[in-house]
Amino acid sequence: MMNCSLQTGVFPAAFKRAVVRPLLKKSNLDFNDLNNYRPDSNLPFLSKILEKLVLIQLNDFINTHNVLEKFQSGFRVNHSTETTLLNIFNYFRVNYDKRKVTVLVLLDLSAAFDTVDHTILLTRLRRIGLSDAVHRWFTSYLPDRTFMVSLDTCPSSVHGVTCGVPQGSILGPVLFNLHMLPLVSVIRRHRVNFHSYADDTQLYISVSPDDTRPMDALFNCILDIKSWMAENFLQLNQDETEVLVISPEAQREKLLPKLQSLSLNPSSQVKNLGVTFDSELTFILHIKNITKIGFYHLKNIARVRPILSRANTEMLMHAFITSRIDYCNALLSGLPKKRISGLQLLQNSAAHVLTKTRRREHITPVLETLHWLPVRFRIDFEILLTVFKCLNGLGPSYLSELLILYEPTWSQRSSGSRLLVIPKVRTHIHGEASFQYHGPRLWNELPGDLRAEDNIHVFRNRLKTHLFSLAFN
Repeated sequence: MMNCSLQTGVFPAAFKRAVVRPLLKKSNLDFNDLNNYRPDSNLPFLSKILEKLVLIQLNDFINTHNVLEKFQSGFRVNHSTETTLLNIFNYFRVNYDKRKVTVLVLLDLSAAFDTVDHTILLTRLRRIGLSDAVHRWFTSYLPDRTFMVSLDTCPSSVHGVTCGVPQGSILGPVLFNLHMLPLVSVIRRHRVNFHSYADDTQLYISVSPDDTRPMDALFNCILDIKSWMAENFLQLNQDETEVLVISPEAQREKLLPKLQSLSLNPSSQVKNLGVTFDSELTFILHIKNITKIGFYHLKNIARVRPILSRANTEMLMHAFITSRIDYCNALLSGLPKKRISGLQLLQNSAAHVLTKTRRREHITPVLETLHWLPVRFRIDFEILLTVFKCLNGLGPSYLSELLILYEPTWSQRSSGSRLLVIPKVRTHIHGEASFQYHGPRLWNELPGDLRAEDNIHVFRNRLKTHLFSLAFN
């Protein structure tokens, strides 16, 4: 059946009906308010198998012909929210080190996935080289879709879907990335830096307090983006667009009149892909938020700990505590020990609850018994793993380009040892904390045989053993 669909270029009509189930976003919300529900779209199981087969071939085509934009990180192999933020945060820190101001704009699209025009999308698929039976298959896949809402055992009538990539589908995110390809040329026309993760697009520029011309280019870029989206039946939600000026307070004050004249109202903090940024890159608010949520969940786990086995409790710890400590923790590189002490306290408390040890008991032997790396070493682990991926073709190109292999002018013992060039910086707080500095410095400190490893699974295990010996020597 799958081969028949691919050969004939026909997507079965029976696979096109979605069942939408409203799910309450949080248990404490008012269930009578419809705005508190999230629509969960469910497609037939067989349709997802067919989509998976197409996705594998489509990704091979995209990667072979370099179809996607380099700075589009959404739903791509070896790309993630962490690599996205690590790249732009490196830019922020390098600019801060050079005493330049960075202006960050987070664009907000209203229901972007739901407003994709099928005719425009099919035209773009043909332009990238999908033709004949492949194009016929997508022409059959997109239109004539229907959905029904199901609440408990009560189904609604069937309604048609006239636009948008199918919700709950496997192909939907990749098709959206292809639909947004022309937006890149609009942004590049204004020479504005950008990075996208699916429908989250962020623009950023460096300016001098004495030369604000780049901000005019940024404002004109936003206007052109708004026009392009209107032409493509997408909507830029200008009221929800956030602006953050990254610099010392004195420099921010100088730029404020210019920003206000361009109708750009900066915030003191913004949330970007789950990470809270502040104007001076301190991460104080971000870490405070993680510890607050983490201790809330830890308190609930502690209540049921007496009736749980140790294995089940550890699963809960990793799901609710460790996952939050580790999310995008590479951004915390170079922060003072005092700054990340809240995260370490959260990990220590989780270890005490798991092992049923008293709070007064020394934590180092407990962490060593659990084989948990302390927070500072977990951050270094993530940085070094990212460097390894970049050096072995497993990382995004925008991070790989920041790392330069050291090549001595004459033959030395260091030749072939995979050392990296450490760039010169001015400041310890920002310059030395940037990925392009901190990553190579940590990498060069590794033993030579560990740097020479080329298997990611072996490297991961040996790296953890190495950092474990440093943490609990």
